[in-house]
Amino acid sequence: MPKKAGQRMCVSCREFADKQQLLRVARTKQGQAYADLGGRIFGRGAYICINEKCLQKAQKRHILERVLKIKTEDSLWQQLWEETYRRGSA
Repeated sequence: MPKKAGQRMCVSCREFADKQQLLRVARTKQGQAYADLGGRIFGRGAYICINEKCLQKAQKRHILERVLKIKTEDSLWQQLWEETYRRGSA
């Protein structure tokens, strides 16, 4: 099945969804990770569904660390959780 334009795969549940339904985390060349809430940060990106289940799984199993080859900071996870609650999907 061909991938539809504007869809990305969640690194936690491995399901495809529209980019607007996912949170993007970007890794810069300097090895820092940022929650890319606007989808504009340059660098390698990973997408996570905006729901509590996927975020918990990703945090518990260190999925972002493996996918982006970085060490995640607590402040990144705090920002992702806040955005999930802000969008009302938790």
